[in-house]
Amino acid sequence: MNKILVIDDDLAINELIKVNLELCGYKVIQAFDGTKGFALCKQELPSLVVLDVMMPEVDGYTVAQRIRKNNSTKNIPILMLTALSQINDKVKGFDIGVDDYLVKPFEMEELQVRVRALLKRTRQIPESASTREILTLENITILPEAYSVKIDDKIAKLTPIEFEIFNLLFQNHGTMVSSAQLLKEVWGYSPDDDIETIRVHIRHLRTKLDKISNGRKYIETIYGGGYKLNI
Repeated sequence: MNKILVIDDDLAINELIKVNLELCGYKVIQAFDGTKGFALCKQELPSLVVLDVMMPEVDGYTVAQRIRKNNSTKNIPILMLTALSQINDKVKGFDIGVDDYLVKPFEMEELQVRVRALLKRTRQIPESASTREILTLENITILPEAYSVKIDDKIAKLTPIEFEIFNLLFQNHGTMVSSAQLLKEVWGYSPDDDIETIRVHIRHLRTKLDKISNGRKYIETIYGGGYKLNI
């Protein structure tokens, strides 16, 4: 059974989330402040963290940073809840390592969809990699079990989202993958056309590839369309 940690100082919202996720068959653990939330995350090692941004003393961004910096919790997916809808707030969260955002107020059905999508995407072996045959092309090899990419003799460790993005581009190398397709296949649902979300993760992915690619730029931006991997 998947175990989900909910960290939110609003008791009513925290309890509402707990009830609705339990109806879906998840085991839910609750924390009502950031300090206790991070301690429970280290202790329980949940399958996913639902994390509110605006909390007293220790806010959600700080908790997310601590989760990502701790070796035992760094790969746990984080769904951030926020009343903030500005692009800069989302970029800040994605830069820290948050996997997805949900802006308050939200429908519980949408929360359930995003939780299912995150859990599906962050299994030990990504679904996209386990159901496709191509693992090596030219000098590039993808390593699904390690969420890594090998170029020549150098390896870059990716986050689950970065790996899914790269693998989708890899399987469609030489062909443009639209932003809408990336959002649907990587995030696992059909959200609004959130281009900034794609840009942030592509930027992080490019930075990691640049360190092992000997100066070659593999990911091409097709302006107004999407992205293409050139091998």
